[in-house]
Amino acid sequence: MKVAFVIFDGLTALDFVGFHDPITRLKTMGYMPDLEWRVCARAESVRDGAGLAIRADEVAGPLGGYDLIFIPGGFGTRTLKDDPGFIDWIRTAAACKWKVSVCTGSLILGAAGFLEGKSATTHPAAHDLLAAYTEGAVRERIVEDGEVITGGGVATSIDLGLYLVEKFSGAEARAAMQKQMDYPYQGPSPLHS
Repeated sequence: MKVAFVIFDGLTALDFVGFHDPITRLKTMGYMPDLEWRVCARAESVRDGAGLAIRADEVAGPLGGYDLIFIPGGFGTRTLKDDPGFIDWIRTAAACKWKVSVCTGSLILGAAGFLEGKSATTHPAAHDLLAAYTEGAVRERIVEDGEVITGGGVATSIDLGLYLVEKFSGAEARAAMQKQMDYPYQGPSPLHS
C-alpha cells in the first residue's frame, strides 16, 4: 500500500501527526512491511498554523499512484478550498482507493468533488461549510462512506489512524499499537453510510 500525506500552509500539526504516527507504525511494527508513504505538498516546505515548518518528500507530483490519500485540517483549508490550482492537484487523487481526511480536511475533499453523494464529518465548528459539499454532513467522530473516511476535530486524528490500522490489519494490531503508543482510549465506532 502507498500512502500520500498531503500537507499545506496553515495545516494543524496534530491533524497530520496524529494520523501519520499510527499509520506509519503499520510498517515499523511489522504489520504491513510493504507499506510506503510520502509527504506531499505543492512546495518544498510548509508551515502549520503556529509556524512549525514541515518538509515535503514530493512536490506537486500527481497523487493518482497512491492507494490512500490523507488530508489534515487547519485554517489553511478555508482558502485552499477555493484555490483552483490546489484543488486540481487534489483531483489527481481520483483513482486512489481511499480518500481520508480529519477535521476541515473534508472541505478539501468536498471541493475536489469526492464527497458528492457521500456522508462526511468535520470539525464541529465547520459543519456549515461542509454542508456546501454534501447533504450528508453529520456530527460524528468518524464517518466511513464507501472509499471516503472522514474524522471530526483535531484529536480525532489519532482515533482515525487507529481505526484504519484495525481496518487494514485487525483488532490485535490496533491493540498492540495502542499499547506501544500508551494510548488507552478506545475510539468510537464509526458511522457507516
